[in-house]
Amino acid sequence: MMRSLFLQAPSFDGYDGGAGARYQMKREVRSFWYPTWLAQPAALVEGSKLIDAPAHDLSFDDIKHEAYARDLVILHTSTPSFRQDVKTAEMLKALNPDLKIGLIGAKVAVQAQESLAASEAIDFVARNEFDFTIKDVADGQNWASIKGISYRNAQGVIVHNDDRPVLEDMDALPFVSPIYKRDLVIEKYFGGYLKHPYVSFYTGRGCKSRCTFCLWPQTVGGHNYRTRSIGHVIEEVKYVMREMPQVKEIFFDDDTLTDNAPRVEALARELGKLGVTWSCNAKANVPYDTLKVMKDNGLRLLLVGYESGNQKILHNIKKGLRVDVARQFTKDCHALGIVIHGTFILGLPGETKETIEETIRYAQEINPHTIQVSLAAPYPGTFLYRQATENGWFDGTDHLLTDHGNQIAQLSYPHLNSTEIFASVEDFYKRFYFRPRKIGAIVGEMIRDQDMMKRRLREGVEFFRFLRQRKEAVA
Repeated sequence: MMRSLFLQAPSFDGYDGGAGARYQMKREVRSFWYPTWLAQPAALVEGSKLIDAPAHDLSFDDIKHEAYARDLVILHTSTPSFRQDVKTAEMLKALNPDLKIGLIGAKVAVQAQESLAASEAIDFVARNEFDFTIKDVADGQNWASIKGISYRNAQGVIVHNDDRPVLEDMDALPFVSPIYKRDLVIEKYFGGYLKHPYVSFYTGRGCKSRCTFCLWPQTVGGHNYRTRSIGHVIEEVKYVMREMPQVKEIFFDDDTLTDNAPRVEALARELGKLGVTWSCNAKANVPYDTLKVMKDNGLRLLLVGYESGNQKILHNIKKGLRVDVARQFTKDCHALGIVIHGTFILGLPGETKETIEETIRYAQEINPHTIQVSLAAPYPGTFLYRQATENGWFDGTDHLLTDHGNQIAQLSYPHLNSTEIFASVEDFYKRFYFRPRKIGAIVGEMIRDQDMMKRRLREGVEFFRFLRQRKEAVA
């Protein structure tokens, strides 16, 4: 068994680059998601250690001693963080030339050859669903026999082994929560819309939706929603409640937990017996009866990807959602007292000045509790990336973030350039939050809860700093 380190490398200040993050960037309000996709293989490898440097404010100097204590380092990487992650790999290898370094993540899943060619410090990459691939490496198996890896052999030639079959028995994966407890400070993880502290993990992988921009189903998870048994999930929830009693909320990070309505209702009823507060990702088409079962059994919040208020754009991105259905879903959530964090994307195919205005007005109308506004991000491996390449939509940049980790508008259209799309994000945020109705709701929330008052004041400072940095990026 190789002495194994699982590492989310030091990166941009405030960079939320863990595999749980839908968009890997520095956010408008500082937040961190758990590095679940690193914790999962770490749970399979005896004697492993997990370090999440960004969330714990660790520099390379803070972790470099690990180079001498380990035989194997597994780095999670992404398109935005790849250059920095390669630099970390090279620095570790310089300290210990015998160290074996592998990369995991969507970036290397779809660009294995290019990723290995980027640096000789990278010994291998694990493609697609990599949990048991990494276990085989850590167990010391001959690399030539391990499915799912691409590696540089003794002659320096890059070799691509056969793909590893997709995991069907999700209960074969151990719990990630014990790894969180062992190696992470859970108070370091927080989001603007989740109770603090929280814990997040997956009850299944894959998403049946075909959204053209969505990274994980097109690169790692697939479109077949494979789930853990309800009993398996409940046992992990019980572990969290017993071993991490300070946790105030559990977030189920499945791409769309509500894709299987009978299952989510059955899961909700079991969660209700435990009296746990929980939240999850949802598509904006969940029927009222299912929402009521979820709410009656501890559901507090849904993270909902609305993306756009324009029906044609939703068709363009294959969202499989009607605006009128999403509008009724939102009314149902409001009626039941379910909090919504709504996410929107500007700059998707078909976007115009008029559709941006339509989406802003739509967001104001349906009025989720909080929102996140992102820029269309053409990650390699997605249909959106292929579209942008074929149609010449890229604005000339070869990256998704500024040098400080803020997201940029990488797509530009003949009728709507990237500068206009970028500027519309700030306009969206201001027009949504700077309304008397919304300001009143936030102030009321702060008055009722002193902890929330401290939190919202901190987030307000961070939000205005975010707006200032965006202006500096344009300048």
